Amino acid sequence: MKNEVYGHFHPDERQFVDRAWEWVSHAGEYHEVKLTDFLDPRQGYILQSLVNRHPDVIVRWEGGDQDAERRRAIIAPDYRDLNAEDMQMKVLAITPIEQKFQALEHSDYMGSILGLGIKRSKIGDIRVVENGCHAVVTSDIADYLAIHLNGVHRVSVSTEILPLSALRSMEVKLEMMDFTVASLRLDGIAADVCRLSRSKILVPIKGGRVRVNWKVEEDPSFALKEGDMVSVQGFGRFKVMEIGGLTKKGRYHVQVGKFV
Repeated sequence: MKNEVYGHFHPDERQFVDRAWEWVSHAGEYHEVKLTDFLDPRQGYILQSLVNRHPDVIVRWEGGDQDAERRRAIIAPDYRDLNAEDMQMKVLAITPIEQKFQALEHSDYMGSILGLGIKRSKIGDIRVVENGCHAVVTSDIADYLAIHLNGVHRVSVSTEILPLSALRSMEVKLEMMDFTVASLRLDGIAADVCRLSRSKILVPIKGGRVRVNWKVEEDPSFALKEGDMVSVQGFGRFKVMEIGGLTKKGRYHVQVGKFV
């Protein structure tokens, strides 16, 4: 079965495909229940694709609210009611103690949590809010983080464990960019957004450090379309908001939103 689906995914994803199919097959054949750690949207897509291929397996997703990007999954035989299952997640509220603190960003909070030896898969969405941050974490690490996370990027912080229902939404901030491009190729648009030359953007693309819709994309000529989410390691990520008509010189009007 796995060999049949390998062709649909990037070779680097095969290890996860193997793990996900084991979860699915064990649920269907041995009646096992599996609660995963947090999965990114691409991993979620792979797992859901495999669940859809097994007639006797169901899955429930939870990441905090309907806007959650990273989510946990519980995989089980189809006769089991998953609505009442405990998804074992907490919200870690992180609040700077100083009245006048420097602006802390997503990467600051992430770096401090990972610096405590926590695996990325144990952390869901990290939402920077007005007076600090709400981080969704697995329940088994919540107490550890609450005790040991005392500072973020040289700023002293306090922590509080909250129920998932207390998770706050985060306003997405985008830097809008408008330009014209000769084609909708990944390398051309990414080069303009990252302010790199076409030759320099090829390094992360061919090095497997660029993802389109959370999937590694190593083809510089890959054609982007409206709604595509692109991340370039070390340069952040952006979303293709609109592709307009052609200019008189045959170039495409493109609008992207870069996450800030």
